[in-house]
Amino acid sequence: MKLASLDDLEVNGKRVLVRVDFNVPLKEGRVVDPMRINAALPTIRRLLDEGATVILCSHLGRPKGQVDPKYSLEPVARALADMLGKPVRLTEGANGPPEDLEGMAPGDVALLQNLRYDPREEGNDPAFSQELASLADSYVCDAFGAVHRAHASVAGVPLLLPGAAGLLLHKEVEVLSTLLESPKRPFVVVLGGSKVSDKLGIVKNLLGRADSILIGGAMANTFLAAQGHDVGNSRIEADRLDEVKAVLADAEKAGVKMGLPTDVVVAEEFSENASGTAVPVDQIPGKSMALDIGPATVKAFGEAINGAETILWNGPMGVFEWPAFEAGTREVAKLVAGAKAFTVVGGGDSAAALAQFGLEEGVDHLSTGGGASLEFLEGRPLPGVVALSEGGRS
Repeated sequence: MKLASLDDLEVNGKRVLVRVDFNVPLKEGRVVDPMRINAALPTIRRLLDEGATVILCSHLGRPKGQVDPKYSLEPVARALADMLGKPVRLTEGANGPPEDLEGMAPGDVALLQNLRYDPREEGNDPAFSQELASLADSYVCDAFGAVHRAHASVAGVPLLLPGAAGLLLHKEVEVLSTLLESPKRPFVVVLGGSKVSDKLGIVKNLLGRADSILIGGAMANTFLAAQGHDVGNSRIEADRLDEVKAVLADAEKAGVKMGLPTDVVVAEEFSENASGTAVPVDQIPGKSMALDIGPATVKAFGEAINGAETILWNGPMGVFEWPAFEAGTREVAKLVAGAKAFTVVGGGDSAAALAQFGLEEGVDHLSTGGGASLEFLEGRPLPGVVALSEGGRS
């Protein structure tokens, strides 16, 4: 799938509608984590440098089609203005209105109010797409975190305007496509997180592509249970056991090594104050639950990671937010960040772990879209990418 880039778009003297992902955490009316705003800055600055009038649009939270001051983009506009060193005009409504944008000139920046204030955004209403498209001469999508949603600003507008992928979106698609199509080998995938159902699609799609798939986090409990281990009170998805058994069988047929925990850190209660004990996976006490991978597992995972040429990591190895159960995620993060391989990290929890341990600079690519990256790696078409590739009017 070929996406037009900013090089293909003439923007000098034009109004450009840019779909960004400014769905950032707020506290007391201030942005507390500007990562997603920072990620969009290169595209915004390039468009400004090339003489465009930039009109940004984004969602924030889930206001459910209602105007809710709690989800106003006003704090985002203030933060962005500070970053750009110039005013950012915030419109009253999600679709402008057009008069809020009067008098804008090349080099000016505006931000539409929260797109999800209008229920037509999530409904992918053609009329709302048309209203947004009427505000600009061309369209740029740089919201990788939203392209898996068939919403008006993502899947409707690019069919109506000449469009291109922003620098962030272009890089995300390029990097993740490389993982699926031509990774340097050995290609090692490290998956974690709480729900096996969230990651089975990735496992299935990578069975013919990866050399090793290492499984940690609570999702590993279902894999262990599928192998016949008694996992005590550990969280499992019982309705997925047969599917997991089939995946393990398919992996063996495909010659893909599935790395599962050989030891885990357990506690008798799910509590930050609980004390953890490392035990082999065949000796989990009946009243205990696994909350992290153990040191022997970390060592085994390290051998695979150190021998890799390409690494994908998505999902923590345990409840890393609590000191007693952070070691597995911390050590895997160190291994990935210190690897000589090309390293890609996706998912909000994995990114948070890297930040917690000060390791963000150690990876080659940190994906900004949790759900979008998962669906891309599953091989599913992303509505926003499909619409952009189909192109708008000329």
